Amino acid sequence: MELGWLLWGAAVLLLLHVLMALSPAVNFALRIGFYSFLCLLASALTAPVCLLVNGGRTVKNMRIIRAVVRTFKYFFGLRFEVKGLENFKVEGPAIIVSNHQSILDMMGLMEVLPDDCVQVGKKELMYAGTVGLIIYLGGVIFINRKSTTSAKMVMAEVAKSMTTDNVKVWVYPEGTRNCTGDLLPFKKGAFHLAVQAQVPVIPVVYSSFTSFYNPKTNLFTSGKIKVEVLPAIETKGLTSDDVSDLTDRCFHTMRETLFRLSGSP
Repeated sequence: MELGWLLWGAAVLLLLHVLMALSPAVNFALRIGFYSFLCLLASALTAPVCLLVNGGRTVKNMRIIRAVVRTFKYFFGLRFEVKGLENFKVEGPAIIVSNHQSILDMMGLMEVLPDDCVQVGKKELMYAGTVGLIIYLGGVIFINRKSTTSAKMVMAEVAKSMTTDNVKVWVYPEGTRNCTGDLLPFKKGAFHLAVQAQVPVIPVVYSSFTSFYNPKTNLFTSGKIKVEVLPAIETKGLTSDDVSDLTDRCFHTMRETLFRLSGSP
């Protein structure tokens, strides 16, 4: 009986391997399915550890989550080349902004995430099963993107707690995923927050995923991701009148870096 099950299992694995080799759509679906399963399983196993070690919702749980997620890259053959981590070493709180490409960004985020750093995410993530639970325990700040008033109130509270708790806040200023190899126009919320709190902005740029990941063409293979943490941009002395210029400056600097890292003209 056991031998029979082993033979059936080997046959199924062989069939999946052949289908993945012959069909990009099957390869993509299986890889995304495995990634989703891995996220749910790892979250379910990590949540009790976070509760036992730190007792509940706190940014300190991100150290545990970071250690777990950093193992994911080995399952998918992804390699990271990171430069500029010393630029995270600024005194006091800061706003970290980075480009947002796909659901794989979580792996890139955890590869460089500094200590005492919380992320801003959409409210819908709270309902993503065990993934929603683990990011809640990690201190992620949830924003209702459909309500401008609600989002502004949350960001105002973030500005206060950021200086009180001496934490960095990670924001995706594009506001949504963008796997085109370019940047979408930046929303100004993160930059208003930086100016309001008079804290520096630290840009982080990830090279384009398009050479190994593209949902439109069912592409998902192994690859290398270049990451560069750029020098902090000071906001001391700036006012709300300077937010547009600050946003544009950060956008153009990050866009040039994105093209350089990706080898694009």
